[in-house]
Amino acid sequence: MRSDEKVAIVTGGGSGVGRNSALALVRDGYSVVIAGRRLEPLEETKAEAGEAESRIMVTPTDVGDPNAVAALFAKTLETFGRLDVLFNNAGTGAPRMPMEDLAYEDWKRVVDINLTGSFLCTQQAIKIM
Repeated sequence: MRSDEKVAIVTGGGSGVGRNSALALVRDGYSVVIAGRRLEPLEETKAEAGEAESRIMVTPTDVGDPNAVAALFAKTLETFGRLDVLFNNAGTGAPRMPMEDLAYEDWKRVVDINLTGSFLCTQQAIKIM
């Protein structure tokens, strides 16, 4: 990697906005680390980059897990030596139902991914930016 190449991490990089953002960043010359819980969609994102796929690093990560997030950022720093952009995109929703019927476990999963995941990733990013 050239010292002038920018590096980005995109969470939720296996589909939707995360996938499209990761591919846009690669087209703009970034090296991109894509993180998400499921390996197959991350690999599909990488394959969509075509000739630029060598600038995408796939890292399966549960952003609600502090140890997994720390490993994601350590691997990024070890591989690229820097981080310029963090796109906290990972997110999920609860099953559609009346709130009084929503199981605590489903609520906690949403909070862990949407809120705690963004907090943990931002905390790690600040340490290496």
